[in-house]
Parts: sequence; structure tokens; C-alpha cells
Amino acid sequence: MIKFAYTILYVQDVEKTIAFYEKAFGFSKKFTTPDNSYGELLMGETTLSFASVTLASSNLKDGFTQSSLENKPFGIEIGFTTDNVEATVELAVKAGATILENPKTKPWGQVVAYIRDLDGFLIEICTPMG
Repeated sequence: MIKFAYTILYVQDVEKTIAFYEKAFGFSKKFTTPDNSYGELLMGETTLSFASVTLASSNLKDGFTQSSLENKPFGIEIGFTTDNVEATVELAVKAGATILENPKTKPWGQVVAYIRDLDGFLIEICTPMG
């Protein structure tokens, strides 16, 4: 059986990024490596992990495209559900997130907003579906 286990985001500063996700969304740090090149958050059944750009570069000999607020976001997003999108977005912005799209109610009734984290990764904040 195959199971989706985790997502790893390549970031400039693992500790700073983990602190952002703790403050913005209330997640808890699971652990970081002694050299702070890798860390994980406790956030339910799925793990969100972070690896330093340096560590990622050592794993991928041909390199990768780095996320940055200077560029448009990648065509992928992390999705978090909440009963109060507006309050969650406000808290995330206070923690350092950049708002991309304010909360809007979609035709199917779901409230959806888009922000970017400190490294420019796209995050959807939305109400749960039915």
C-alpha cells in the first residue's frame, strides 16, 4: 500500500519558516535536525517538512527552481481548511504572510483566500467542503 506521507518545501531558513507556520497557523514543531537543515511540523495526518536550500542542492545535482516572493508562485499550493478564513488569513499576515487574494465565496459556497509564506510558497486558506 502506498500512502501520502509528507511534502517538503525548500526554504532559506528552516527555523524561521517553522516559527512562521507555528505563529501563523498554530502548528507545532515535531523536530529539526541539529544543524537546522531539515524540520517537520505536527499538523494532523500529513507532515509538512522543510529542507534548507543548501540541503536540497546537495540532494539534487542538477539544481531546482527556488521559490521566491520576487517571482510568481509555482503552479502548486498547500491547502489548509478552517471554519474562519478571514481570521486565519489575518493571523497569517500578522506573522509575515503576503496576501495574494482576499477571502471570496465561490459559487459552490466555499470561502477561499490565497496567501504566500515567507519563501513565496502559495497557501490556500479555505472552508472545508460539505
